[in-house]
Amino acid sequence: MVKIAYHPCFAHSLPEGHRFPMLKYELIPLQLLHEGIVSKENFFEPDQLEQEFVLLAHEAAYWKQLKQLSLPPKEQRRIGFELNEALLERELRIAKGTIEGAESALEHGIAFNVAGGTHHAGSNWGEGFCLLNDQAIAACYLLSKKLAKRILIVDLDVHQGNGTAEILAQEKRVFTFSMHGEKNFPFRKEVSDLDIGLQDGVEDDFYLSTLAKTLPELISLHRPDFVFYLSGVDVLETDKLGKLALTPAGCRERDRLVFEACVEFGLPVQVSMGGGYSPHIRDIVDAHCHTFKTGIALLGD
Repeated sequence: MVKIAYHPCFAHSLPEGHRFPMLKYELIPLQLLHEGIVSKENFFEPDQLEQEFVLLAHEAAYWKQLKQLSLPPKEQRRIGFELNEALLERELRIAKGTIEGAESALEHGIAFNVAGGTHHAGSNWGEGFCLLNDQAIAACYLLSKKLAKRILIVDLDVHQGNGTAEILAQEKRVFTFSMHGEKNFPFRKEVSDLDIGLQDGVEDDFYLSTLAKTLPELISLHRPDFVFYLSGVDVLETDKLGKLALTPAGCRERDRLVFEACVEFGLPVQVSMGGGYSPHIRDIVDAHCHTFKTGIALLGD
């Protein structure tokens, strides 16, 4: 059975008018159930991640500041959320959900996190709505438990996975691939194993042909035995923060290319949702739900 990490705390309370669309974390599960894509049995509520696994990817001094809620105001502004116990619990549950999903994907082929994709969190910083890097932590976890030998992280959020690149820069068993808007946030980028920086306004044809050429070559060259996929829908032309111009059909085709590559090479995949900032919440939720629908159709057991 395909497992999906979800907890009510994923929809964290924010001040009125905040630009982050927390509502999507309530609506995605409801839409998946409404469309009959999954049943209630597919969902699981992750516990909070244990400290020993946080420290696989993050420095102890940074974790101590988070745990003690003593992160300086300047660093909290960099994150974009006020640090409090509820927010920290949310991040720990998201990261645990990605780990448990990765373990489930090894058995069932694919697993999802309704949240996650917190790829701007580096080893000693939070940024861009990210405190702890769920997929970097989970990659380190799989390696530490000898559940995977070589891992590929496919980050197709519109923003570069700078935190993921920094955390895993010296980990040769993990290949980090980020295809993103070159002129978009973060403006100080890290170096992934492969970065493809796209110009503003890139449309479906160029985006999809680039991905279709690149991803199978990467898999053939790196020979991973596990894939993490960050499926941000901020690539849509409607996105307020994206600067690319993919149509909903192009976004769906992007997902299909990733999942079909996993099928072709027999690779289990864990999927975290990443960003999405279209003005209409329905556009965000529909795009995310199509990711679930496509992945389950191709890889679900």
